[in-house]
Amino acid sequence: MSPQQRFLLLLILVGALATVLGLISKRARMVPYPVVLAAAGVVIGLLPGGQLGHVGADVILLAFVPGLVFEAALTLDLPELRRRLLPVGLLATVGVALMVLLIGTLTHLIVGLSWASGMLLGAILAATDPIAVVTLMRQMRAPAGLSAILEGESLFNDGTGVAVFTAVLATIVSGAPSIGDASLRFLEITAGGTVIGLAVGFLGLLLLRFAADAPLEILATLVIAYGSYLAADVLHASGIVAVVVAGIVVARYGSGIGRLHGPQLLGFWSLLAFVLNAMLFILVGAALPAWELLPVLGFVVIAFLIMLVTRAIPVYGLLGVSAIRPPPIPWAWRHLTFWAGLRGALSVALALSVANAPGVDSRVALIAYGVVLLSLLVQGGLVVPITRALRIEKAE
Repeated sequence: MSPQQRFLLLLILVGALATVLGLISKRARMVPYPVVLAAAGVVIGLLPGGQLGHVGADVILLAFVPGLVFEAALTLDLPELRRRLLPVGLLATVGVALMVLLIGTLTHLIVGLSWASGMLLGAILAATDPIAVVTLMRQMRAPAGLSAILEGESLFNDGTGVAVFTAVLATIVSGAPSIGDASLRFLEITAGGTVIGLAVGFLGLLLLRFAADAPLEILATLVIAYGSYLAADVLHASGIVAVVVAGIVVARYGSGIGRLHGPQLLGFWSLLAFVLNAMLFILVGAALPAWELLPVLGFVVIAFLIMLVTRAIPVYGLLGVSAIRPPPIPWAWRHLTFWAGLRGALSVALALSVANAPGVDSRVALIAYGVVLLSLLVQGGLVVPITRALRIEKAE
């Protein structure tokens, strides 16, 4: 077969597998769909000669992430998000910084990574994954306030987390890693992504204003989603921040010009997100054969426990601080916010991108990938039982 035929066969096989697993997940309601997909990917990666092929970080970041992040931003409950802006803002900024520092420090002291590599691992694992979190929240039909906190945190800390990662990696590659240099790079990357996202978002609104029918609206939003990421990436800013900002701009002002109400547009993005999600989680599970994790399995378990413990500090601390302002945040919501902070495809992409980076400990990529798998399988697998145990009722 030609390379093009093999690629088409890969898409067909992954699509067929995702469909079968979707049917299984609907019958086994205790197991969320992303968990089933990731587990299937791990099994495929273990089969002799049966891997789906290497999925690179560039493929995840360029082909999958912009569309999925834009769809999540486009469908945010903005009024509810405004009501929960304080906890979301604290978790996405102070929370990410605390996670990076705590994970970096503890992995340096316990695992033995260098300070620079520990901080890089912290940057990879600091942010929750919007792709995994949003999918789970929709499947559980969580209360609007809880969904706003979890989805808003995952979207915004996704942008800040990737910006921190880019800044830390750049200062390591420069050969003179320092907190000051990384902080300056972070501010530049984040500000650049925000400006580009605003510019592309408002330019995209001009396209939408003159779009006469649903197909043109769909095409315009595709241009906005992938154009904002590409523009930021080319200009060495944060592509994720740009996509999030552009998506929120379109969601906020698109309806004001009489757009984004049609079922065709939102139906398209819902279908695209479902297809991309299904393929992505299988490819993430099969990205590396699980047996490659055996030499660092102990480190993976320790890093996973460190991630869980350090997650509790910003969640309970910052949500406690934000509770001084209404609306209140029930304790059950705080517990689920702690547990549902999954890591997913984006963390895998970041881990794969540093697998052969100069100056980076080769164990960082393997440990990060192993922690993501544990997060998806353990945290994701127990989300539904924990939700029921906390008596968080589904919104009907």
